[in-house]
Amino acid sequence: MRRHLRKFLPDHDAIRNSRWLAPFESTLLHPRLWHLNRHSAAGAVAVGMFCGLIPGPFQMLGAAICAVIFKVNLPLALFSTLYTNPVTIVPLYVVAFAIGKFALGLFGWADGAMFVTPPEYGDAGLIAWVEDLGDWVLHLGKPLMVGLVLLASLLAIAGYLATRFAYRIYLVRAWRHRAARRHHPKDSA
Repeated sequence: MRRHLRKFLPDHDAIRNSRWLAPFESTLLHPRLWHLNRHSAAGAVAVGMFCGLIPGPFQMLGAAICAVIFKVNLPLALFSTLYTNPVTIVPLYVVAFAIGKFALGLFGWADGAMFVTPPEYGDAGLIAWVEDLGDWVLHLGKPLMVGLVLLASLLAIAGYLATRFAYRIYLVRAWRHRAARRHHPKDSA
């Protein structure tokens, strides 16, 4: 598994020779950011799953900062943010909004917290549209923000546990395969 993933990872020389990354060389060349084991992989997936719900184009930046802070595998943390894309982001935000409503105790239509589509730019002009957009954001704000944090936390925990479980299965199979090769050396050739 590690050999397969190493084909896609940049090596230390590529980072050391990059003029864009030169100011961050001492931080980015920390061995724990590039080492792949069950601890760093699980932590990296958790970081990526959490940061994947950061709005806008800041997901990978957030994942990189968290990977450096928590000293988990940097490439895997960046890769793990890719579960959000133009196809999945709207359903994830709708789910986050529903989770936020539930967490805040806003269960019915009477609570006023419904997911509504953003206002369209109309004949009223830019200023009116910006005001309508601001009202729309405030309307969704609290349930959406609470829901995003809760959903990101749930996804991070699930990603961490799933990665630990998958790594455990991989290790047990490798141990069994090695034990079988030791007991039956002719069959492995």
